[in-house]
Amino acid sequence: MSLPATTSSPVAGRKFRPATGRRTDLFLGALGLICVLLLIEIVSRTGLVDSQFLPPASRMGAALVTDLGQRDFWVAFGQTVRGWAIGLALAMLLGIAVGVVVGSVPFLRRATASTIEFLRPIPSVALIPLVVLIYGSQPQSALILVVYASFWQILVQVLYGVADVDPVVRDTAHSYRFTRWTVFRTVVWPTALPYVVTGFRLAAAVALVLEITAELVIGVPGLGQMIGVAQSSAAVPETYALVIVVGLIGVVVNVFARRVERHVLRWHASVRKDLS
Repeated sequence: MSLPATTSSPVAGRKFRPATGRRTDLFLGALGLICVLLLIEIVSRTGLVDSQFLPPASRMGAALVTDLGQRDFWVAFGQTVRGWAIGLALAMLLGIAVGVVVGSVPFLRRATASTIEFLRPIPSVALIPLVVLIYGSQPQSALILVVYASFWQILVQVLYGVADVDPVVRDTAHSYRFTRWTVFRTVVWPTALPYVVTGFRLAAAVALVLEITAELVIGVPGLGQMIGVAQSSAAVPETYALVIVVGLIGVVVNVFARRVERHVLRWHASVRKDLS
């Protein structure tokens, strides 16, 4: 795989909005969401759309409140979040370890380039028949899909990050007889870290998608399984309510990833500018 040696990190040059602008964006986002809910309520109540397929937003909200009061919902919620977190953590560990080793050794980088390019585009859902044969509807099935899909997001970013290390700085460190660990800690890791964080942000969203997909398609316990059961039972408002919950989890995951990025890269020029 040919990795261009760039001189900027994935977050360099990013324009951050001031606090006032972010509050305005938050207000406009909330206003847009309210307008969408009102539109759903109107088109369903007036019969423009059959309520059998699109129930009023008020009925969705009532179903959501009912779900929040049930123990089974919270058990499924915990199963989904736990599967997402474990799969993402394993993908991070594997992606960083493999990426640093492969990216630091030119021979390995050239030898694995074709393999990576062959395996990376394979959709994780194509592995569903295989994992079902091995694990059935056990959580391990979802774990394999989540790790496989997230691993490539992280690996590619780490490879680019390692390739972005300034060769002059690396050679200078070697000339001072730095140990390999010192070179990694002081030269390679600071350069690759912005790419690692970008990979984490991308993988966090991908991991959630694959966790819900495995639960919905395979029947792994979790919110996706509850969505499938509600849909097959013709419980349309509850189906929409559970979909809304999954969407809210996605929003939280994105906010969490952004906060991790700001915390881990607080030393980076773009983040310091945002915090000033």
